[in-house]
Formats: sequence, C-alpha cells, structure tokens
Amino acid sequence: MKRLWLLLLASLLLGPVAGAQGRAEWVEEMTRIAGPVLENLAQGTLKANMPFESSSKDPLRKEVSYLEAFGRTVCGIAPWLELGPDETPEGRLRAKYIDLTIRAFQQAVDPDGPDRLVFDNRHTQPLVDAAFLAEGVLRAPTQIWGRLDARTRQNLVDAWKTSRSIRPYESNWLLFASIIEAALLEFTGDCQPDRLYDGVTRFRYKWYKGDAWYGDGEDYHLDYYNSLVIHPMLTEVLQVLDKHAWPEADFLPEQLRRHGRFAAELERLISPEGTFPVIGRSIAYRFGAFHALADAALLHILPEGIDPAQVRCALGSVIRRQAAAPGTFDGNGWLRVGFAGSQPRMGEEYINTGSLYLCMAAFLPLGLPETDPFWSRPDADWTSRKAWNGIDVGADHAR
Repeated sequence: MKRLWLLLLASLLLGPVAGAQGRAEWVEEMTRIAGPVLENLAQGTLKANMPFESSSKDPLRKEVSYLEAFGRTVCGIAPWLELGPDETPEGRLRAKYIDLTIRAFQQAVDPDGPDRLVFDNRHTQPLVDAAFLAEGVLRAPTQIWGRLDARTRQNLVDAWKTSRSIRPYESNWLLFASIIEAALLEFTGDCQPDRLYDGVTRFRYKWYKGDAWYGDGEDYHLDYYNSLVIHPMLTEVLQVLDKHAWPEADFLPEQLRRHGRFAAELERLISPEGTFPVIGRSIAYRFGAFHALADAALLHILPEGIDPAQVRCALGSVIRRQAAAPGTFDGNGWLRVGFAGSQPRMGEEYINTGSLYLCMAAFLPLGLPETDPFWSRPDADWTSRKAWNGIDVGADHAR
C-alpha cells in the first residue's frame, strides 16, 4: 500500500509513469487483484474463502457470485495469458497464472468438485458471467482452450449450453447469449444461430443512437455499459462471424470504426488528475468502465491521432488512483464494494464482491508485447491533460 501511495504522489507531481515501469506496475496490480480468485478456485477453496459483501437480500445471489468473480477475472487476464510463458520474470509469472487458470477451470466445471460454479437457471445471473468467461476464452484460445484437458473442455461446453435455459433481457443481455454461442461456434463448430444473432441484429439495426453510442435496449442510458459490455462483446462476436464467413460479418468494419470512436470519447473522459465522471449504474466496477478503451488498444483500433502511449498513461493514472484508495481491498486482498475505497452504498443490490472483478477488463493491453507501441513509446499526456495545460488539441466532433 505504501508503494502505491508513493506512485500516486509521484504521478500527481511528476506526470505519467515511464513505459517500462508502467508495464511492471500494471502486471503487479493485475495479479494482485486476480490472485485471490484464481488461487482459491484452483485449490477448490473459492466458496470457502471468498467474502460476500452486498446489499442484496436475494438468497441465491451469493451462490452465483463465485462465477461472477471467475468469469470477470478471466475476461481481463486472458490476453496477457495468451502471450504464453517465457524465461523473462514476467513470462515465468505468466506461466504460474496460466497454470492457476487451467486448474481453476477444472474446478469450476467439475460436477463433483467443491467449487462447481452455477451455470443454470436457478438464477438469471449465470448467463452474464458465462458470457464474460466465454469472452475470456475467446481472447486466449491457445493458452486457455488449448491447454484444457478433454474432460474439462466438455464440461465447459456443457456449462455454456446449460446457460441457454436463461432468457436474456431486451438489453445488453442479448450480447451475453450471443458471445456464448460465438464461443461454441469457435470451439465446437456448433451453436444456436437465433441466440447468436439476436444481439447482433438488435444492436446493428435498431439500437444505434449515433456517434458510437448504442441504446441499452430501446432507450439511451448515460452510464458505462457501452464500454462494460456492448462494444467489446459486439466486436468479439462479429470477429468470430467474420472468421467463419457467417452472415452479418459485413458489419465488422463499421463496428470497429464505432468502437474506435467510442474509445476516443472514453479517453477524453479521463481528467488530468486520473479521475472520471461518477455517473450511471454499476460505478463500483471502478476502472472496468474503460473496458472498451482497453480493448481498442489491444485490437489496434484506436483512431488516427491518438498515441497509444497516451492511452497507456491515461488508463494507468486511473488504475493507480483507484487501486491506491484506502479500503479498496480487505485484509485478505479481496476487493471491497466502492469506487474510490470502501463505499458500500455505491453498489446496487446486484453488486457484490464477485461483481467487482470486472475492473480486470482495464488490463487488456497487457496482452500486447512490451515491444508494442502501447508499451514502448515514450510517455505522453492524454487529451484532457494537454488541454488543461494550454495545449491546442483541436476540435472534437461527432463521427
């Protein structure tokens, strides 16, 4: 904690952290957050040791919180794992986390294991986190899917198919069904086309509002769900459709353009001090609000004129600031409900300890090698930092 406070002070006084140091700091923070989830699930002790902090009175909410923690952790850490092990210190650490993740999958879908996770319709929530799990596996086909033994693969496929018994709401939830079917198409060659296409066609033809913003259903909501779910999952599903030459794949280029534009908008929301607007539901996902920006950096779809290094420095400033807030972690390293520390009333009733791990999505650029411009280019101020320091950043307009 002392180190994080020193880093925070240094960033405020001196500016962005240097690239190489920034990557090491990101890896340290990511594994710090992921560690309790993956280590406990790999040992079959997640249900015994993970706390449950929530205002929910739902008797089943705790039981589904464990899949929330696992699915969201895998969603964020997967691209880094996909780089594979090597003989560098970071590569050896990746080897450790690849092993933990594979053992965690074995436990998660073992029908007779102590940490068997809930995927069925006893509750609607498993559809959400089966989807984040699918998104993660799609992001690491070699190091996750490729390393699973045949029995665990079949158990995972059966778990995803079990989630079909849950009917998605007319909202971003349609994309949860879509990405699960996309994963089944990718890894088994078989899927339910209706569930796959419902999300794609609804967002493509009915719910686009303009300037890279989709409605969450028919209505527009001023929150971070375009980043948390909609752009990353819609892009991922379309990439699978494109790979398999399925209908609607022709929408991918336009979606990539929209995704990039939305990422640029998110980058502009990061203040010179590394803060961002506290608005909309699920704000307790902390820096997970920048899922779409992190994904755009990973996919190299940032618009022309945005230096990847400025995104690195902007995201790093947010991660550093929120992770260093007193009360963010409990005494055993688990996340606590809040935005900047422990603020339990900032979590809706569906928010619980497991939900908070969607913050892991901000770490997606760690899937880029250290030679990538995101990591190798010199530090660069981000848009709002430049503008507030008197630099002419030019005009912004809808695209």
